[in-house]
Amino acid sequence: MEEPGQIKRALLDASAGAISGGISRTVTSPLDVIKIRFQVQLEPTSSWALLRGDLSGSSKYTGMSQATKDILREEGLPGFWRGNVPALLMVMPYTAIQFAMLHKLKTFASGSSKTVDHLSISPYLSYISGGLAGCAATVGSYPFDLLRTILASQGEPKVYPTMRSALFDIISTRGFRGLYAGLSPTLVEIVPYAGLQFGTYDTFKRWAMTWNRSRSFNTSSTTDHSLSSFQLFICGLAAGTCAKLVCHPLDVVKKRFQIEGLQRHPKYGARVDHRAYKNMFDALQRILQSEGWHGLYKGIVPSTIKAAPAGAVTFVAYEFTSDWLESILS
Repeated sequence: MEEPGQIKRALLDASAGAISGGISRTVTSPLDVIKIRFQVQLEPTSSWALLRGDLSGSSKYTGMSQATKDILREEGLPGFWRGNVPALLMVMPYTAIQFAMLHKLKTFASGSSKTVDHLSISPYLSYISGGLAGCAATVGSYPFDLLRTILASQGEPKVYPTMRSALFDIISTRGFRGLYAGLSPTLVEIVPYAGLQFGTYDTFKRWAMTWNRSRSFNTSSTTDHSLSSFQLFICGLAAGTCAKLVCHPLDVVKKRFQIEGLQRHPKYGARVDHRAYKNMFDALQRILQSEGWHGLYKGIVPSTIKAAPAGAVTFVAYEFTSDWLESILS
């Protein structure tokens, strides 16, 4: 069977990436909203306040369960999908660019456009390809990520009723450069994050395929060694968890840059002042000084709970969508 041409292959990967990203984002949106509320909250959560002996009682959100109940009571179920439209506008082009670029880089590294041959390249090249693909995707979709963060973090009453009002306020107060506020820490975060996510995913797939082969050899079976949907899900789950645990502090810094100087209702706590941080390193230092090490891991619980299934759903949806589109186009 003849392989699709380069343009057709790129469109196939981009389409499969966009569909898988949209499914994953919609499914995990409630956890993403809770994560963002924690990350942009300057006040401590109760669990960390206990460790510091600081129970001021001024925190809006003090835990996963309490945050879930508060959002449900004050905003209803739609509150858990607040900012999902710009999130989809961000994640669909992001994953489209990411998967298309990733396939291109792996094709260059392996000398073959066949997906099965990509597992034979060096693990280091898998990590590097993932990081470069993540950078390209981030630059191409970043303004929508910024708008998603602002809309998801505002709560009720809304400061920005629509994505358009948020966009115009950002441009009027910060200029067009404001649409890329926080891009530096994002790029610093995305290289190790995307590299780890795709690199470890490929590594786990290799291990799973080796295990399948050894199991079929021991049982004298001649069955196919390809991975089941459950095995793909577990590989994606593990890859998403590993990447998020390592890179979460930079995600917190990015969120602070994205909302600094913007309006925020007082009941959600102090707002981040305009130009509160000089640069990424200054932000890390100031958060450490004022909030401690745990300040860099605010939202880590919902973030990890979200990252694991998000990674799993994205990879499984991509694998199946890619195979389906290839069967149609070939």
